[in-house]
Amino acid sequence: MFENANLIYFAYNNGELIGLARCVTDFSYCCYLSDLAVKKEYQKQGVGKKLIEKVREHIGEKVSLILLSANPAMNYYPKIDFEKADNAFIIKRKS
Repeated sequence: MFENANLIYFAYNNGELIGLARCVTDFSYCCYLSDLAVKKEYQKQGVGKKLIEKVREHIGEKVSLILLSANPAMNYYPKIDFEKADNAFIIKRKS
């Protein structure tokens, strides 16, 4: 997964990996944020928000940032400026 991603940010606390953002992007039209993960004990401290800020700084304002959310995180993303999209479709992967 990391080998084929072309934009990855890591968050560390005293050398311990506590979060990551993994993306696939063309750097001109869209960026798919395929993974945003923060260790449970570091959640609600701004780590995920900071990782997304770093991604947005890197891709710039003219590139759309897109993600698929896990159900438990559906209320998180609107708090950090994501809009829920009703015009999306998916063919889910098999296993």
